[in-house]
Amino acid sequence: MEKILKISVYLMLTAMALAICFPVLFAVSGVFMEQWELERYLGPVLGGADGMAAWPLLPHAPTLASLVELLIDSPQFFVMFWNSMKISLCILIGQTAFGVPAAWGLARFAFPGKQVILLLYIVLMLMPFQVLMLPEYLMLDRLRLLDSHAAVILPAVFSTFPVFIMYRFFGSIPEEILEAARIDGAGSLQIFFRIGIPLGAAGIVSSGILGFLESWNMIEQPMTFLKTKALWPLSLFLPEIGLKEAGLGFAAALLMLIPALLVFLSGQEYLEQGIAAAALKE
Repeated sequence: MEKILKISVYLMLTAMALAICFPVLFAVSGVFMEQWELERYLGPVLGGADGMAAWPLLPHAPTLASLVELLIDSPQFFVMFWNSMKISLCILIGQTAFGVPAAWGLARFAFPGKQVILLLYIVLMLMPFQVLMLPEYLMLDRLRLLDSHAAVILPAVFSTFPVFIMYRFFGSIPEEILEAARIDGAGSLQIFFRIGIPLGAAGIVSSGILGFLESWNMIEQPMTFLKTKALWPLSLFLPEIGLKEAGLGFAAALLMLIPALLVFLSGQEYLEQGIAAAALKE
């Protein structure tokens, strides 16, 4: 009975994994299809053709034409790729520079109104972009930052979620270690740089990974704040794709997945620790 239960669980998990991975397999398969094949299968959905859409697991006539066209004949792709890298890296640097000290202060110092600030952080973290869109738009317009990368970077730099993740890690550092450092004559900055950051490195890395993945895939913010197409990130390249450019769309989706996948795999262990820490209750 126990073996049957284990087999059932494995089968269920395998089915769920395949269902989750199907969009990736769908995109990989589409990259190597000819244009006529894509129009044949996606025509009922994207082209208004009669019949039902279908999708084979493997292409009938594999080709690299879409990848070659994207990498050689599509300079717009490289401009958007660079914009995405610029935006994501600037957000990552900003979140680290401002979020780490903020998380350390909230975790290790007692001051009036601390619980109110923590509650405010949680409320802001739970608010979707649509709620904050108008205030952010008006503020950025007042600062004359609209239609620039700073309009996307600046609000994301002060996101509350990375602070919340790092706060959990910094708060888990035993007070005895910090007290021993104070007895040895260490000041607040020495404790922060020599004890807090090394012991909270897992939280800093996990929040950085989550921040990069979020900024790399963001759509609504650049779509709202950026009007000039030359400033658009790669995430806005795909909504511009129609049936005639379906091959380019699949190729761009695959190449856009690679940086996010590399970042995720390189820090998967830290990311799991960050998610676990965020789930803990006070």
